[in-house]
Amino acid sequence: MRKKLLVLLLLLSVSIKWAKADEGMWLPYLLGQQTYNDMVKKGLKLTKEQLYSINKASLKDAIVIFGGGCTGEIVSNEGLIFTNHHCGYGAIAAASSVEHNYLKNGFYAKNKQEEIASPMLSVQFLVKVEDVTKDVESQLKGLSGADRMKKEQEAYAGIITKATTGTEYEAKVVPMFKGNQYLMFVYERFKDIRLVGTPPESVGKYGGDTDNWEWPRHTGDFSVFRVYATKDGKPAAYSKDNVPLKPKHFLPVSVKGVKENDYAMIFGYPGGTNRYETSYGLKLKTEVENPSLVNLRDVRLKAMMEQMVKDPAVKLQLASSYAGIANYWKFFDGETKQLKQHHVLEDKEKNEAAFAKWAQDKPEFANIMNDYAAAYKAWSPYAKHRVYLTEGVLGSPVAAYAASLMALEKALVTPGAPKDAAQQAAAAADKARANFLGEENKPSDQKILAATARMFYNDVPKDQQPTGYFETLKNKFGSLEEDNTWKLWAASLMNNTIIFDDAKWKAFIANPDAVTLQNDPIFNYASTFIRNYAGKYQPIHSQFVVKNNDLGREYLKGVMQMQPNGNRYPDANFTMRLSYGRVKAYSPRDAVHYDYATTMKGVIEKYVPGDYEFDLPANYMDLYNKKDFGQYKDAKRNDVVVGFITTNDITGGNSGSPVINANGELIGLAFDGNYEALSHKIQFDADYNRTICVDVRYVLWCIEKLGGAKNIIHELKLVK
Repeated sequence: MRKKLLVLLLLLSVSIKWAKADEGMWLPYLLGQQTYNDMVKKGLKLTKEQLYSINKASLKDAIVIFGGGCTGEIVSNEGLIFTNHHCGYGAIAAASSVEHNYLKNGFYAKNKQEEIASPMLSVQFLVKVEDVTKDVESQLKGLSGADRMKKEQEAYAGIITKATTGTEYEAKVVPMFKGNQYLMFVYERFKDIRLVGTPPESVGKYGGDTDNWEWPRHTGDFSVFRVYATKDGKPAAYSKDNVPLKPKHFLPVSVKGVKENDYAMIFGYPGGTNRYETSYGLKLKTEVENPSLVNLRDVRLKAMMEQMVKDPAVKLQLASSYAGIANYWKFFDGETKQLKQHHVLEDKEKNEAAFAKWAQDKPEFANIMNDYAAAYKAWSPYAKHRVYLTEGVLGSPVAAYAASLMALEKALVTPGAPKDAAQQAAAAADKARANFLGEENKPSDQKILAATARMFYNDVPKDQQPTGYFETLKNKFGSLEEDNTWKLWAASLMNNTIIFDDAKWKAFIANPDAVTLQNDPIFNYASTFIRNYAGKYQPIHSQFVVKNNDLGREYLKGVMQMQPNGNRYPDANFTMRLSYGRVKAYSPRDAVHYDYATTMKGVIEKYVPGDYEFDLPANYMDLYNKKDFGQYKDAKRNDVVVGFITTNDITGGNSGSPVINANGELIGLAFDGNYEALSHKIQFDADYNRTICVDVRYVLWCIEKLGGAKNIIHELKLVK
């Protein structure tokens, strides 16, 4: 008996690793005393209520959801927003033209009349958070699987309706700890957002894909916007009568600089982590999903870049799409390598062995690990197919647009459909086509079409492929082993589709019919592969997701019972979080040491005139050579600090997040993570994890000295 107890204690000692070092994406609303005490111990000078309060102005009131997937911060009493350049990239590109190329040349409004409306943007302020766990769970008793998921959505809808009826607020209910807790987040959305300033792309994206996810970094990743409201401070659509918003709180901006071991806190909206993933999920990710995605994105990026370097107009056209694809192409490649290097799979397996030992005499949890194994065994043979459909077949922009026409097809062929259903679907398709054509680059898309279809044929098991499609292709265009066959096929699709033929499209939309649509070669291609997957493999995936959700909830419930005193945080899910850490250097491998800060000297050392990634604006070198640093010079380095790193825990969605010092002042903007810790979505690495931040002094130098926009500087509350 004693021997068994010792074995159990040993297993528990290697069990689930909870927050340690600077790990943790904490909910300000539920900030535990243990976590807050640790923050104070590390230097924080603010009270809990200064971090988050419903009744009084607090830091949370200066933090916004920027657009659909980034964070921004309010930095003046007139609604001025700082965020990352890559977060504002789409709006900057939309405001640009070949004649007024703000992406290339930068832009700063010298007064409010020059600010540019950005109708594609909105920002959301968090109003409050409520725990609605009891309300949700009371409606889910005894339910599991698909029935539980359906009822869960109904419960959310009822809670949200009750909370927002009679208000202008929006709300969402979000499960925490894989469905062991439910919180409701209430927001106020402002839709009149205007571009105030952006550095040239050569500054805002300095280093491009080469430096992406890397340290040392020299990127001025920032942009400046402003939120407008009605004269009484209410949200409203764009109007010349709107005025700058008077926020409840804004961040003072510190130009005192940072030094190693300084306290650093990040508020923001981290998008997604899966820290409680199992070894089964990790194995599928590293062996199948990530490599497939990386290979497919690689061919798409090469086809796009080939055209972008030829023509500035094409570069502008494809810039936003390319940036989005490239960002996580490198991430998923690095994630796989780091997960393997840090032996995360082995750690997960040890955790699960400890759990299984603890659970063996507890009927509620005893079979969880066996059930996980069975669920992954049933789905894994089809996982590659799913990636090759979404990232391959539908990675072609024209194929993705053609797939959207399946909604029109449904309206045309559904018996008893309302008479105006087809007309409405046709009008929507016509509008979507206009948007698609504005972003479409046919030469690159044609190459993507050919390459991804060939990869599907070569890499997806033959017995999972659409019956007869590739045989027909071979009979018409030649051997499937020859490059020319795929080129001819892709050219034929592009040349014979009604999507690119204005006359044929106009005639079709005027009198839409299913036969014309179904005979279109690109629609036939996209719909054939979608139907093949939807009919045979989507049901298997749906069963897998439902089962995985149930198992995840029960597994985490068991773990919390096994270790009731663990200091835990829920996975990131694009809800407001804070993380805290220090400014800190690191040594990623033998004989290599990285300082905690980079300077303009490093920018100059990387500079290559005319280079796609390492060029600089014409006046940059002049200002540097004159040492015209103004009040932004770092006294210790006799230079302007460009970037610094901290030990904070962040992930995608934190882009644009404010890096805040112990006094609640802005010292930088978070914009990236480091390559050595790209395992962070699955497991935080206490030794190597670093958040890469642009120093706010470099931001201000770019605005004032490089951009000549002293009016923006005068609007800020500088702390010296």
